[in-house]
Amino acid sequence: MDEHISVDVTEGVQTIRIDRPEKSNALTAEMYEAAADALALADHDTAVRAVLFAGMPGVFTAGHDVDELRQYLDSSTFGESPVRFMKTLATVDKPVVAAVDGLAVGIGTTMLFHCDFVVASEWSIFSSPFADLGMPPEAGSSLLAPGIMGHHFAFELLVMGEQFDAQRALAVGLINRVVVPEDLDSVALGYARALSAKPPQAVRLARRLLRGDRRDVVNRIGLEAGSFPELMHSPAAHDALLAFLDRNRDQFS
Repeated sequence: MDEHISVDVTEGVQTIRIDRPEKSNALTAEMYEAAADALALADHDTAVRAVLFAGMPGVFTAGHDVDELRQYLDSSTFGESPVRFMKTLATVDKPVVAAVDGLAVGIGTTMLFHCDFVVASEWSIFSSPFADLGMPPEAGSSLLAPGIMGHHFAFELLVMGEQFDAQRALAVGLINRVVVPEDLDSVALGYARALSAKPPQAVRLARRLLRGDRRDVVNRIGLEAGSFPELMHSPAAHDALLAFLDRNRDQFS
């Protein structure tokens, strides 16, 4: 398990916490692998009935680690580890709750489309400025976001790159509850425990029916990642991502 991903199982809830505050919880390949491993373990562990994702005070995650994004740019290939995490999250059979405080950038926002219940602090900020960075949408968000938010809000988030505060995210259906920061962990954990206390077979069946066939989502994740090399052959997209990496060389340190 990566040192920046902590995993704990208590009272039927597996908590996966992103813990790299010195880099605003930016995710490395090792962190993605650790989170994917934890999800896979939760799916096969009968003691786990719900999963809770959390970050640190003030930041859920700032997205991909910039050094690894530079490697993707240099190789014109999107990383296998984030794709594995996205596909694992898309297909996990246990209910997933998220507790979001502060920054939720890129994958910090798009992963929420796979969660079943999201609690956010009142000062949370959600953004996925993929087009601004010359990158494609990710995590199946190009398929899931329009279904959850409607086309216009999804376009605003994923293409216009607009930031959504907690109240706006609540209004468009991205999150379920807004709470004061000091209550975030306890409220989110309470919902996860409430889920874990329900008959697990009934929860899984209802969730499967609500979510539908996930093959289209998994395929879309692959299509999004597969379009990254094509975009990097576009000078404008390549230069946009390069400029972002240069501006954020010491990402939120």
